[in-house]
Amino acid sequence: MLAGLAAVGATDAQAASGLLVTCVTMGVLSILLSVAFKVPLKFAWSTPGAALLVATAGITGRFGEAVAAFIVAALLIVLVGLWPALGRLIARIPRPIANAMLAGILFPLCLAPVQAAVQIPLLAIPVIVVWLVLSKLAPRWAVPAAIVLAGVLLAATVDSGWLTGANLLPNLAFVAPEFDPLVVVSIALPLFVVTMAGQNIPGAAILTSFGYRAPVRAALVGSGALSAVGALSGGLTINLAALTQALTAGPEASPDRDKRWMAPVASGVTYIVLGLFAAFATAFVIASPPLLIQAVAGLALLGALIGAVTSALEVPRDRLSAIATFLVTASGITVMGIGSAFWGLVVGGIAMLWFGWRRPRSVEE
Repeated sequence: MLAGLAAVGATDAQAASGLLVTCVTMGVLSILLSVAFKVPLKFAWSTPGAALLVATAGITGRFGEAVAAFIVAALLIVLVGLWPALGRLIARIPRPIANAMLAGILFPLCLAPVQAAVQIPLLAIPVIVVWLVLSKLAPRWAVPAAIVLAGVLLAATVDSGWLTGANLLPNLAFVAPEFDPLVVVSIALPLFVVTMAGQNIPGAAILTSFGYRAPVRAALVGSGALSAVGALSGGLTINLAALTQALTAGPEASPDRDKRWMAPVASGVTYIVLGLFAAFATAFVIASPPLLIQAVAGLALLGALIGAVTSALEVPRDRLSAIATFLVTASGITVMGIGSAFWGLVVGGIAMLWFGWRRPRSVEE
């Protein structure tokens, strides 16, 4: 995200402000809507949107023009949220396809513990061993303990120079939008498309895969409106989470489905705290080995991966369609700027329609 903001002209102070306001807005929205609907609604910043900004570096060097594009993209999301047909479309995504897409999203991250054990064994193996032992003795504490140990190991091994320049005080920087038609077309429209296709639609489908009815209208209108306001301080678009939605909607959050809404509430509080220390946290994360952070996340998501694969392959007649969805999603391909999760849904839907179609029997037959 920070790299994306810098690519479209943000200064260090504006990028830190953007991280702050984005963390706070998605935290507040996760809390409010999860409490209101008693559904585990997890929000995050647009990961494909951040990647898009990096890819479009050079379109503008004026951050105000990029901010104007962020506002336009956010307002488009609000308009889609007011369109009831979208909610009906998402609700009709078949459960095997939704679960296979989720499995494809999770699979690359769940490989991270294996990769980390080989590439950074002194850091990764102790974390994996703690997770493994507690998964048997105290399953609820396995992931939190792994996270704490990873943090301790990072703090002990990362060069102390990471604190240089870190500022513990929250700081918002107002950015006046500057509307440029070319920048709006070049950034706003692609940002809107990849956020919807790569985050909002898969995020709602993941909720469906866990048996929840996603309040799509409230999620889109709320995230679009807060994104438009947050953009004035450099914030990136926020949306329904895809990957981390599986953490808060799955059985690891709570054995009781009716209590899992508390998980994104806790996550929202954490995001707000993280936002208040955005510069400090950013300096620490940048100095840390990304693979170890991914490995801990992969351990946390193994249960969700098992559940998704099991549910996706439960019905024999849908297995081929589900596998097609899984393979396309796990491939990580990007076509026309849209990520593999969306194309996994498309391919799986086409396969399900094709294999589910039966040629009418003739009289002779």
